[in-house]
Amino acid sequence: MPVRVEAADRVLTLTIDREERRNALNPEVLTGLRDGFRSVVGDASIGAIVLTGAGDKAFCAGADLGGMTPDGKLDAHFARGAIVEVIDAMQRCGKPVVARVNGAALAGGFGLLCGCDLAVSTDDATFGLPEIRSGLWPFIVSAAVRSRLPESIALELMMTGRKASAAEMERWGLLNRVVPRDQLDAATNELCAQLTDKSAMTMRLGKDSWVTTRSMERRAAMEHLHAMLGLCLETEDVVEGVTAFFQKRAPEWKHR
Repeated sequence: MPVRVEAADRVLTLTIDREERRNALNPEVLTGLRDGFRSVVGDASIGAIVLTGAGDKAFCAGADLGGMTPDGKLDAHFARGAIVEVIDAMQRCGKPVVARVNGAALAGGFGLLCGCDLAVSTDDATFGLPEIRSGLWPFIVSAAVRSRLPESIALELMMTGRKASAAEMERWGLLNRVVPRDQLDAATNELCAQLTDKSAMTMRLGKDSWVTTRSMERRAAMEHLHAMLGLCLETEDVVEGVTAFFQKRAPEWKHR
């Protein structure tokens, strides 16, 4: 399978397993990723998702241009647009999604990175949107990119096609941790441990509200968030969390 799925310690890891193709995207990879993210919606046994690529050269180098052209113009159009469903599934899965950036994140792979909530990267990884150099434009993923980077930086990357460093991406706020390669797994595991010891129900309500209000007018967003607070206050985990705080002990989450 082009996407390897593994679960351990309340973490689901989705690995694009096409090392020989620099973990490039094709229809099978996109379907596997979409289904992987959708599979955990409402599953309290999973507290976080890690997205990564096989090997140590590439997180994802973008679309496999030789593998994204099914017969028929309409089929080809929908195949190219499948990344929309993947990024939407990432946003709607109700879990924090952590990118484990083990190498180059380019083109569609850079778009996937921008769809993640948090990211840990090696200090030698490279990033970019090189489509312009081939006469293309990163039309679809630009929506995800502009939500994560300052506009002038996003446009520079799209208009020049240049590669950026991990240090630059950390400075621009896309990466949460940048570490030497031999510390990548430890740093990723440490961040996941900080996520998976929280209430899965509260995390879902929180992420859903963040995604929903991102494009809302401020007053409407605050009214929606007010309603979400009322919903959260009805959960058993709020009672447990407040009780544990006053009893000075770790909470025992029910995830409901």
